[in-house]
Amino acid sequence: MPAEGGATRLVAWSNELRRVHARLREALAVTREALAAGAPAPAALRDQLLYCHGFCTALAAHHEGEDRDLFPAIAEQYPHLAPTLHALRQDHSMISHLLAGLQAAAGATAPPAQLLRHLEGVAAIMESHFRYEERQLLTVLETLALDADPDAVLGPL
Repeated sequence: MPAEGGATRLVAWSNELRRVHARLREALAVTREALAAGAPAPAALRDQLLYCHGFCTALAAHHEGEDRDLFPAIAEQYPHLAPTLHALRQDHSMISHLLAGLQAAAGATAPPAQLLRHLEGVAAIMESHFRYEERQLLTVLETLALDADPDAVLGPL
């Protein structure tokens, strides 16, 4: 019976990654909608900034957890994936740079159209990154032995 429980836990890493990516995509959609509304009222601007901040924080936490916990476990168990993990870390760095630009624009209370342009840049790289990561790692994640809290590794969503 313990083997069954272990197998269920192992398969869950691929499911967890899909779940987190889906939630980040949803957060992106909500943030886009908030910015696209572009209402000039102070309350609407405050909401837009909260959506931007929340999305940026969630995406950054997801990538930090992957870099800290998930990728080292994959590298240890699947050394042949080192080039893939390197490419994914490079994406994380690029996305982090783009998120910093979005947060700086939000902090300077840039107009919604400008925030939306920043967000679209993040969205394009994020979606490409997620698709690549899913193609390259989902099968591996079905057999990955990693005893950790999924929210700590992939971000609490």
